[in-house]
Amino acid sequence: MGLLDQLVAGLGRQSADSQQGSVFLDLATTVIQGHPGGLAGLLEQFTAAGLGREASSWVSTGQNLPISAEQLAEVLGQGNVRALGKKFNISPESASFGLASLLPALVDHLTPNGQVETPLTPSLNAPPGRFNV
Repeated sequence: MGLLDQLVAGLGRQSADSQQGSVFLDLATTVIQGHPGGLAGLLEQFTAAGLGREASSWVSTGQNLPISAEQLAEVLGQGNVRALGKKFNISPESASFGLASLLPALVDHLTPNGQVETPLTPSLNAPPGRFNV
């Protein structure tokens, strides 16, 4: 099973929905790459918001702890979630749900050795707590 199939399965959908899964994968990649500090910066933002245990579980080699769509929207900010939804032509609710469902598995996949190797393409123009959409 490929990464996209695994991630779509994590969304609770069948692989027939791979086109929508691809949208969510693109959405999650945009969040990571557009965040100041890349993946490391995004994980720091989750930690600062009180979700460090969850974020650490995605990096570690153990079980990934879930987050809710509401928690994700709180961490990223409602304005960012709306902008992401608009960019990907989905509702803000779908963006939050998709990211909350996908991000744990994607971070886990990006950190196979249980640690963040290097930041992924940090955005130098984004103010703290905001990422380029």
